Amino acid sequence: MSRAKVHTVAVIGGGMSGTLFGLKLAAARPDFHVIVIEATRRIGRGLAYGACTPQHLLNVPISRMEVGLKPGFADWLQANPNAREALSTGLEESGGDLHGVFVPRALFGAYLEERLEAALVTGNGPSLSLIRGEAVRVLARPDRTIRLSDGREIPVDAVVLATGNLAPRAPGGPDQWFYDSPGFVPDPWAPDAFDGLQPDDPLLLLGTGLTTVDIVLKLTAAGHRGPILATSRRGLLPQVHAGGGAWPAFLEAALPASPRRLMRLIREQVATAETRGIPWQRVFDAARPAIPAVWSSWSTREKRQFLRHLRTRWDVHRHRMAQRIHDALHAETGRGRLEILPARLRGYQLAGDKVEVALAPRHGGERRFAAARVVNCTGPRRDAGAIAIPLLADLRDQGLALPDDLGLGLETNNCALLDTDRRTSTWLFALGALTCPQWWEITAVPEIAVQVDRLVGQLANPEAAHLSAGDFLDLGAGI
Repeated sequence: MSRAKVHTVAVIGGGMSGTLFGLKLAAARPDFHVIVIEATRRIGRGLAYGACTPQHLLNVPISRMEVGLKPGFADWLQANPNAREALSTGLEESGGDLHGVFVPRALFGAYLEERLEAALVTGNGPSLSLIRGEAVRVLARPDRTIRLSDGREIPVDAVVLATGNLAPRAPGGPDQWFYDSPGFVPDPWAPDAFDGLQPDDPLLLLGTGLTTVDIVLKLTAAGHRGPILATSRRGLLPQVHAGGGAWPAFLEAALPASPRRLMRLIREQVATAETRGIPWQRVFDAARPAIPAVWSSWSTREKRQFLRHLRTRWDVHRHRMAQRIHDALHAETGRGRLEILPARLRGYQLAGDKVEVALAPRHGGERRFAAARVVNCTGPRRDAGAIAIPLLADLRDQGLALPDDLGLGLETNNCALLDTDRRTSTWLFALGALTCPQWWEITAVPEIAVQVDRLVGQLANPEAAHLSAGDFLDLGAGI
């Protein structure tokens, strides 16, 4: 492909972040050639909105999924015959409040896919176009070029990484040999993750977060009825959404403050809210917009302290599930099929066609469990400094990208990548999970939508203001 005469911006990743960015930049600068590069067949969905079943609901109501496209998500749902049943069920649960409805995640994926397909144009001129392929290298010289795994090279002026969440990494601990055996499922979202699984097979799930919730629902819907033991060090499940009430912003006014001090403040606010009949969820909603400012104010030592001691409890309150999902999960624990166990792994031992897992429960004793599969539900990995995905490894090895010291992603400055000399790139950018080192909370739709809008403005008009912690303060209520 020869270099186009128009300004070309390539977006690597056709999930939610890449799709939204591509649509908005093409609308803001119709004289640009915006290219979305995606290896999979479906566009606009990514892992979050593609690898799911009708049982998987959005973790937030539809009002939190409005991203500035036309028609809006709520309007699209009302006009879509395929969403009628899901919308009706959600309206019953919300008492008729459309904006408080929880719908299947796949519907948001279908919405984004439809919006992108409607905007795509073939050709190399000013347009929004799609290229099917896997980007494996980004070359800075002699010309800026993206190389695909099939050998194609695409001339570009700017590149935006929107790779989304990465597959989980294998846990540490003893008996690492087991993670290379057929009994271990390294990625529960892989197409062949549960091939050959029998309906009565016992399963051990490593992790008790939202990934575990999703996998339990997926297996149940597929007819699996065997026992499931889900374990993590603390054994904490995500909390549940609740409606009603409001709480004023309070966190930013307390800065600067240590992680422990701020968590005490949140507990105090929760206690006060409860005395007034306000759900604790509203306190976390009020804290959410200030999180980027809080994270930026902490030293590396304080960030490590938070990640080691407080992260798990923050996550289960911050990343919640719909009431319907909670009820389905509670039904499985009630009938004894699902058990949640706070414990540490002690080791694995093959026992015929199963593996016997030794566990040390948090409150003492020993537990052994014979599993047909051990499934890695620890959540997406972030350590860009160690991962060997070709594109990220190439950027790292060329010195064009700098992994952060905490293993959360890549160092950025207002979405622009920092190189190994900590210089800010003028043409390499990132969105979403990769930018966690700067913002921490940048994996949910409202935050990503803010980030996308700022980066679109920056590339469409170099004089536009860059993203700052203050931009997240008007996210509104609700997580």
